[in-house]
Amino acid sequence: MSAEAENRTFYPHHQEGIENLIRTYKNDDRFQALIIGGSVAKGLARPDSDVDFMMVATDAEFESRQNNRDFFINRTDLTHYPNGFVDGKIISLDYLHHVAENGNEPTRAAFDGAVIAFSKIRYLDGLLKDIGSYPEELRPEKIRKFYAMSFIQHWLMNEADRHDNRYTKVRAASQLALFAGRLILAHNRVFFPYHKWFFEYLKKCPQKPLHFLDGLNRLLAEPNLENATHVFDDLRNFQDWGVTDIEAFTWFFEEVELAWMNGTINLEDW
Repeated sequence: MSAEAENRTFYPHHQEGIENLIRTYKNDDRFQALIIGGSVAKGLARPDSDVDFMMVATDAEFESRQNNRDFFINRTDLTHYPNGFVDGKIISLDYLHHVAENGNEPTRAAFDGAVIAFSKIRYLDGLLKDIGSYPEELRPEKIRKFYAMSFIQHWLMNEADRHDNRYTKVRAASQLALFAGRLILAHNRVFFPYHKWFFEYLKKCPQKPLHFLDGLNRLLAEPNLENATHVFDDLRNFQDWGVTDIEAFTWFFEEVELAWMNGTINLEDW
């Protein structure tokens, strides 16, 4: 195991699973590296969590796997705890280069805390550092868009309340929680880890409105105008985000309602 992996603290049964993975695949010529990810690498694992990993295949092996649509390794024989298993995806070195160059936030966040269990690629550590580097040049645009979308979702909650539309209230509440949260993540230069770990990553952000997570939880538990206004006002009053109301409406029209015309990437995945 690499020095990095040896210096990390895991549950003993997860450590055993990692060591069994190394013994099983390190000398297999089809694979160039083993990267431990998921909750184990992020420090968010429970005792019953599985061991997530990414196996970097050679070009020939990856092409073979791609042709056969065989991208997964799921084994219960490499762990010895109740309902334990290792759960891996086969990836290529080329894929890692693409993630480092233009990967979206959830893809980059998948490598957050990643541990190199073994590697035959001399520069893999540097490549993972590139993947984990926050794209500073995109940050002002992200902040502008996430604030504008938060503004729009609060406005939509007003409309839902006016018409007593339950579906729209629930939709506006979840979208307001998402984009208010993404705004705070961007403000703190933290990647969006997709929905499973969203609140865990928000907890780690030092710069956010007081009781921000409490407000989000109330909004999701009771999707109504009062709770939405509380969240949005806390967000608006936290600092000047540099977006006026009319700019938010204009952005939504040009970049969301007309997005189908230019094939713009879904903001949720950005």
